Amino acid sequence: MMEKRTAQYFVDQYGMQAHPEGGWYKETYRADDAIQQANLPAGFKGDRSFSTAIYFLLEDEQFSAFHRIQSDELWHFYYGGALNVYVIHDSGLMDIIRLGNNPDRGEVFQAVVKAGCWFASKPAKADTFSLVGCTVAPGFDFADFEMAERDALIRQYPQHKEVISLLTRE
Repeated sequence: MMEKRTAQYFVDQYGMQAHPEGGWYKETYRADDAIQQANLPAGFKGDRSFSTAIYFLLEDEQFSAFHRIQSDELWHFYYGGALNVYVIHDSGLMDIIRLGNNPDRGEVFQAVVKAGCWFASKPAKADTFSLVGCTVAPGFDFADFEMAERDALIRQYPQHKEVISLLTRE
């Protein structure tokens, strides 16, 4: 039987570093080939790798603050407790995706956050951690990363004030 691993074990083993949106990450893949800016949708500020991938880990009370990027992001569940991913669509609809390994509780191993949606995440339960992965295509670049400003996001989506307040930083 495999021994139970801690969050620190994965941070150390994979050489993860602090992520600006919260939690820990390690880039594991960046395609060698790139898509030229002229062939990308409007909004990209340069060439982009075909695809990128990271490990991403959130502990206990950590959260990934609301942000958005220019590309679709495919999330994968790996280890630990379930992770809630909160997605606000342009229409104002909010989806809560539960990444995990128990389909009987509505958990899924993979889910997509579409380009341009505001999204945030946090472990579904306190006293646990979630190790997941994110694959982005066209590949991730911090130039495409926009952190939400709490008051502006609440003005845009007042019906989600409680969640936005919980999952943004001042």
